[in-house]
Amino acid sequence: MFLKSCSDYVSLSLIPLALWSIVVNILLYFPNGDSTYAANNQLTNYVWYFEGICFGGIMMLIVATIVLLVDYYQCCTPSCAGKERHKVNCSRLGSPVFAILGVMFAGYSLIISSLGLVQGPYCQTATGWTYPFQNTAGGYLTEYSTWSQCLEPAYVVEWNVILFSILIALSGLQIILCLYKAIYDINTICCGTHTVMIQAEDI
Repeated sequence: MFLKSCSDYVSLSLIPLALWSIVVNILLYFPNGDSTYAANNQLTNYVWYFEGICFGGIMMLIVATIVLLVDYYQCCTPSCAGKERHKVNCSRLGSPVFAILGVMFAGYSLIISSLGLVQGPYCQTATGWTYPFQNTAGGYLTEYSTWSQCLEPAYVVEWNVILFSILIALSGLQIILCLYKAIYDINTICCGTHTVMIQAEDI
């Protein structure tokens, strides 16, 4: 019963994580609240992969909703005599499948966000618009003195580092939760630990 309750909370917790992923990804399009750079396509190319909006957000919301519906799906089956109908709370095989899809969607978001963090922001330097940290293999993250190379947008390095890091953390949590959900459901199906409750309808 405790594990079943945890499984329900896991499915529910995917919803706020997905909503936060959408919000954080949208903020990446507006460095310091300025929409000019998005309009002029002066943002890091990895924000256009929609990792937080589409995969860690919308697709994860769909996965969480379907898993919740599958867990509480009630189907009607005729009795052996064929005269009475019963409500059957049945465990569905689709739940672990969608949980694994959630792992894939969150994994995509994790990979793209990590690549965006390692590459660094697209910004204006003394030599023009470029990726000044592209060849540092992420070493710029600890070399704060080099961040001043980005002249515009202001504080774009901090903006990208914080938001991409949040996306990485959110997608990492989504992967863990989806894996737990998939393993729990597969164990429930294979080991037969679930129960099917049949109740006759009141006449």
